[in-house]
Amino acid sequence: MISVSNLSLRYGKRVLFDEVNIKFTPGNCYGIIGANGAGKSTFLKILSGEIDPTTGHVSITPGERMSVLKQNHFEFDHLPVLQTVLMGNKKLWEIMHEKDALYAKPDFNDADGERVAELEGLFAEMEGWNAESDAANLLSELGVSEGNHTKLMSELNGKEKVRVLLAQALFGNPDVLLLDEPTNDLDVETITWLENFLADFQNTVIVVSHDRHFLDAVCTHIADIDFGKIQLYTGNYTFWYESSQLALRQRSDQNKKIEDKRKELQEFIERFSANASKSRQATSRKKLLEKLVVDDIKPSTRKYPGIIFRADRDCGDQILRVEHLSKKTDDGTALFNDLNFTLDKGDKVAILAKDHLAITAFFEIISGEDTNFSGEYIWGQTITKSYLPNENIKYFNGDDNLIDWLRQFSAEKDETYIRGFLGKMLFSGEEVFKKSNVLSGGEKVRCMVSRMMLTNANCLLLDEPTNHLDLETITAFNDALKDWKHVAIFASHDHTFTQSIANRIIEITPHGALDKRMTYDEYLEDERVKEQRSKLYAGVAVYE
Repeated sequence: MISVSNLSLRYGKRVLFDEVNIKFTPGNCYGIIGANGAGKSTFLKILSGEIDPTTGHVSITPGERMSVLKQNHFEFDHLPVLQTVLMGNKKLWEIMHEKDALYAKPDFNDADGERVAELEGLFAEMEGWNAESDAANLLSELGVSEGNHTKLMSELNGKEKVRVLLAQALFGNPDVLLLDEPTNDLDVETITWLENFLADFQNTVIVVSHDRHFLDAVCTHIADIDFGKIQLYTGNYTFWYESSQLALRQRSDQNKKIEDKRKELQEFIERFSANASKSRQATSRKKLLEKLVVDDIKPSTRKYPGIIFRADRDCGDQILRVEHLSKKTDDGTALFNDLNFTLDKGDKVAILAKDHLAITAFFEIISGEDTNFSGEYIWGQTITKSYLPNENIKYFNGDDNLIDWLRQFSAEKDETYIRGFLGKMLFSGEEVFKKSNVLSGGEKVRCMVSRMMLTNANCLLLDEPTNHLDLETITAFNDALKDWKHVAIFASHDHTFTQSIANRIIEITPHGALDKRMTYDEYLEDERVKEQRSKLYAGVAVYE
């Protein structure tokens, strides 16, 4: 168990945490949530001992081992991959290191022999003889091929390093596991493996993630950071969100009787308890929800942006026709080849690819930003497009304040009108005079969304729209696109975002495309689609 007592953290006049008291117990997975800047990652660093609090303390049950997902991808560059994973169990690694050093001594004596015997006993108790095979198996399950196990970390690419560092954190069954954004740079198959691993994990997990599907799959509790406090709630992220929104609506309904409100909340709890069977953590979560009392449900104080897309006109019958579209990198490597498809009214298409460079190249082509390709694409006469790129740095080179920055994209120049769109994205008061070139990544994306709303386009092009956003903005964005009645083409690593919006999936590869009118989950689970994907990536022709 890990306990936090009277913890405070101050930076000058800014109070990040104020007298926080919370306990994390074995057998549970806690999702840490909060707005950008609330201190989620900082809280994990305090728990791990990387940052000292101003007051208060963190204690862990004596004898228990804590493991932390490392964020420095270069820390272990001088070490082999397998050794890097073994170092995740610090005590075992130290025993192995000392034991090997003693055996290597040229003047090995009786005292050394006694120490080696002691170390061998500890080594056996910790199942050290299985350590290398366990580490290798963990790496393979996370998608690090056996041929990479003996390489130096410096020889791996960024995505491979992420997997090794994750294996290091998971190795050796730690008593407390701290994970900060563990799904970053993982593909959907690896994320699913991690979800299943954590669902079966019997010890304490504390995780920060912007992936709502992941939080729903693994969490038994949500720890909400707000106004310098941390409030603990039973249930996964969706339960927390929907229950807090229900409580907020009830609080604003002054005419509803208390007993009616309690009945509505109780029915909500019972419904979620019944649906808990969808998760690998079903049994524990169902029991927790059944014990929950109505008074534990409180409204959230979090603010959600007002993302509302409107189109000046409906789409005509001709949307987009793509014929033999191909793109290569400067060195001749094919990103995608011979894409052929036609969009229809109401299509909300998720673009998939194993290489995200291919996705970004595709969006740059169809948005008109890239003219170096072969094949063609033809937009219908009635189509107006609004594009949210994956990389937006070129839009923020000047030092305009936010009003002047957004005004340049608007036919209507009135300040009140411009402020309205900034206000929808939670830029209010003096914030609108902030210089555009000093914004954070999340603030830049919110500005770009304001720009999109101004256009009143009928076709939205979105390359990783949830990058840099907090859960509140992701949820608002998600809801806006679920309500969108026109055409959207998007790519996202957010499982819930893709599943709840897409009615068509197009996966682009160096050997063509797979085009299916189905949801994301159906696409991932369909056995015939799995077979076709495997053939396509192997360069074998696929016939619908």
